[in-house]
Amino acid sequence: MRAAFTSRARPQPFWPNRRRRNSRPSSARCCTEAEHQTISTRGENTMRSLFAGLAALAIAAFGAAEAKADKLQDILSKGVVRIGVPLDAPPFGSQDADRKAVGFDIEMAEMVAKGLGVKLEMQQITGANRIPFLMTDKVDIVISVMGLTPERARQIQFTAPYANTFLAVYGAKNSPVSSPETIGSARVAAAKGTTQELAISAAAPKASLMRTEDDATAAAAYITGQADLLATNSIVAQALAKQNPSKEFERKFVIRRSPAHMGVQMDQHNLVRWLDGFIFFNAMNGELDRLHRKYLDIPMDPLPTL
Repeated sequence: MRAAFTSRARPQPFWPNRRRRNSRPSSARCCTEAEHQTISTRGENTMRSLFAGLAALAIAAFGAAEAKADKLQDILSKGVVRIGVPLDAPPFGSQDADRKAVGFDIEMAEMVAKGLGVKLEMQQITGANRIPFLMTDKVDIVISVMGLTPERARQIQFTAPYANTFLAVYGAKNSPVSSPETIGSARVAAAKGTTQELAISAAAPKASLMRTEDDATAAAAYITGQADLLATNSIVAQALAKQNPSKEFERKFVIRRSPAHMGVQMDQHNLVRWLDGFIFFNAMNGELDRLHRKYLDIPMDPLPTL
């Protein structure tokens, strides 16, 4: 007896352009040669547009990468580091009798260049132009007793602090000023763009603020009597008092603690990491304490962390 098999329909091949025998004509039709060429041309144009867009994105990305080239590697490959330093803020930076740059920040700049193993090019900067000099690539690093503020941190990157200082307002012993609220009509000298100038402007917006081009001009305004008060760094005031024994530099009130940081261009993480390591290493080996004692006449207290 033969086994019974279930009948199954044979699969039919699919030929889009071939009608089955005895089937009715389909309403769908194949495109003509001209239409086919039109569709092909549209596809080619679309692909060209896509590749053009991708090329533009690649060029933009390459340009951004070039604009944010690794500054640390750039310094090492060129063998030169450009550091902005102050010459108007003793004992951090000034000129001696031979017009040689001397001070805490000057020696820090020399140590940084030595640590990198490259030549040092120092550029004199002021409180007003130190951030613009970084942003326009006129310097690689700023070492200029610079305090960190949220506003500045939107423009540049800061390292860990390397020196302990605070900001205060100084005046004569008989001055009644003891707070921002008691400044009244007293004239306050402060260098433009400095942390103390910004702080006084915010704390005493109605104060008569004499904004000068640099710290030296602000100090001169107070010493010569053009201003009644001086807003400055505590260490700078200490040095000014020694240089001008006939002038009183009594601290009237503290603005805030303001340790000094180095600054670099935004997004230069490798350079910041190297500088942080440099600061940590020299804090551990006693070099930062030596600089504090040499220039600031104080031992180095523990530095705050960032």
